[in-house]
Amino acid sequence: MPEAQSKKSLIAMVTGATGFVGSHLVRKLVREGWQVHIISRATSIFPTAPEFIEVVNHEYDGCTQRMVDIVAQAKPDVVFHLASKTQSEHQPADVESLIQSNVLFGSQLLEAMKINGIDKFVNTGTFWQHYNNEDYNPVCLYAATKQAFEALLEYYVQACGIKAITLELFDNYSTDDPRPKLFNLLNKAAASGESLAMSPGEQMIDLVHIEDVVDAYLIAAQCLLEGSVANHETYAVSSGQALSLKKLVQLYEDVTGQTVVVNWGGRAYRQREVMMPWNRGKQLPGWNPKVTIKMGISKSGG
Repeated sequence: MPEAQSKKSLIAMVTGATGFVGSHLVRKLVREGWQVHIISRATSIFPTAPEFIEVVNHEYDGCTQRMVDIVAQAKPDVVFHLASKTQSEHQPADVESLIQSNVLFGSQLLEAMKINGIDKFVNTGTFWQHYNNEDYNPVCLYAATKQAFEALLEYYVQACGIKAITLELFDNYSTDDPRPKLFNLLNKAAASGESLAMSPGEQMIDLVHIEDVVDAYLIAAQCLLEGSVANHETYAVSSGQALSLKKLVQLYEDVTGQTVVVNWGGRAYRQREVMMPWNRGKQLPGWNPKVTIKMGISKSGG
């Protein structure tokens, strides 16, 4: 961090602040002494975490001019863009909302940054942009919209001087994860004794604890503030320790001492199931995952 800027003087703008990863990032930024501004919609439901009392909320109405005004009011040192609509499989009715959330919203944000002279941007991508471990092969339309936004981001980087880091996230988890993810499902099945229908379980899963994910965002911001980012850099936020779903369930049982009745093959693999997660991404300099999967299960299980 530059000596001329203490953390207490830094201003962050966070989109997607009411989501799982975004809310954890906001809480960490507040605890680290940042002044945090968030962008929300009228329908947003705010977390009850005490750190959110200290954030400055700006309500977004869908208009570009409103976004320009929000950025002008906040004057952030770093913009953290986490807002997105995540959907593994879509229906025709979902196309518009996917484009609005994952392409239009971010483009309005970049335009507002350009107009207001804000040039430090941390973006959020997904390993689903790399089906079959390819440089680009989107697993689903959601992943395609994330790639489309990165193409638009490149214009603002090359033509407008914005410096950007994209963090491509893998599966993440924690004890307070409200999403119907693996460990929540296992906890519920263990408590109820009911059979849990799962795929045949051979797909490999790369899990990263939310504490490590948040650390990656803070390190990315530090790189931008130090001026070490030339244009647009992309990094994979990966544990590097993928395990099969079957092994993860066995590990859960070993660590927690609980038994889960699993109906392996009770549901089919989804279309374009990721059997082996992308492993060709670069690691963010200065970042290493600290929470092992066993530590994470101990925190998340039971």
